[in-house]
Amino acid sequence: QVQLVESGGGLVQPGGSLRLSCAAAGTRLGAFTMGWYRQAPGKQRDLVARMTRDSTTSYADSVRGRFTISRDSAENTLYLQMSGLKPDPPAVYYCPPNLSADPDYWGQGPQVTVSS
Repeated sequence: QVQLVESGGGLVQPGGSLRLSCAAAGTRLGAFTMGWYRQAPGKQRDLVARMTRDSTTSYADSVRGRFTISRDSAENTLYLQMSGLKPDPPAVYYCPPNLSADPDYWGQGPQVTVSS
């Protein structure tokens, strides 16, 4: 089981930026395909960004050009830089290793609220 600490959520105005972090302990994040999901209340989980082990990235159409996923191997941390944030419903973000559905990775994550 990979131990993760996710952080960086908060309240931001439309058009603003936030950076989410997903720090891992015990296992090298680079050994996994990593992704950032977001889930608003009552909505399904959406994969917004993904990075494979060879650092290939992909994005949902809704965030392409505004969000950037990256990984710092030295810090063993995955990031999601978000800019041009839109006033969508508040959503919680998750970063499960290998895009796992294991409930242990879906308990708590940073909440992002975009509102003026």
